[in-house]
Amino acid sequence: MDLERLLDRALSLADDGDWAAAADLLRTHLAEFEGEAAVHCWLGVAERELGMEGVAYERFRRALALNPEDPYVLATAGNGVAAFDDPEAEQALRTAALTAPGVAVARLLYGAYLTREGLVKEGLTELDAARVLDPDDPQIAYEQAVARYLAGDADGAVDAAGEATRLDPDDGWPRVVLGLMLLEAGREDEAVVDLAEGARLRPDDLEAQLTAALAACATGSEDLAWEMLERGRLNAEEADAAFVSAVEDRLDSGPRAARTLLMDEVVPDALRRRLQVRP
Repeated sequence: MDLERLLDRALSLADDGDWAAAADLLRTHLAEFEGEAAVHCWLGVAERELGMEGVAYERFRRALALNPEDPYVLATAGNGVAAFDDPEAEQALRTAALTAPGVAVARLLYGAYLTREGLVKEGLTELDAARVLDPDDPQIAYEQAVARYLAGDADGAVDAAGEATRLDPDDGWPRVVLGLMLLEAGREDEAVVDLAEGARLRPDDLEAQLTAALAACATGSEDLAWEMLERGRLNAEEADAAFVSAVEDRLDSGPRAARTLLMDEVVPDALRRRLQVRP
């Protein structure tokens, strides 16, 4: 199998969500293409999707060590090592964006990196350029929401997050973040809708379930509040018992108690942490 056919087949499997098969295929042919950065890079992507973050990191490092020129490989591998605060990330991402200014993903990943490194203005410039290149990409819209929120533009962040959910209504992550932003903006009734839908789309996300439960209780939607609590309890682990119990106590105590826990403790921490999650 030549390189082009190998990568086409692996990417086709990835598009179908069969990350295990994609990883197996690339591992099988890795020895034949040891010097090809793209093989290491896309194997890293597949292994990361399979939860093998440490192994994936080493694949991305190997890809960058081979000095790739392909902006997709540079951007993807650079983003992969950025998750581990590797100093090689900045150069790889910057090179991808500068050498391929017409490639949306390069501008997106560099912009997202800059934003989370505290260079929000510069990050927004990259993200806005990416959006012009690909206006229908929901990830770009979401990253614009993150950057605008961190820049202090709460209304702009809500608008961008709403656009991300419109472009990909089946992705629960931006919907939960939108709900948290709406809560901070005092738009509780709107927030409950997005939090509940986001929680349903992310059944393993306990924090989303319990946040939706508290928000529903705070706005008087008692049935929804208990539904969200029970959804969360289904997937809660022993370490989560204290959080589940605290939320249940607040639901028993009524809207005021639920709102206090929600706004004083849950929302600020949850929103801050989720905004730092890299694409």
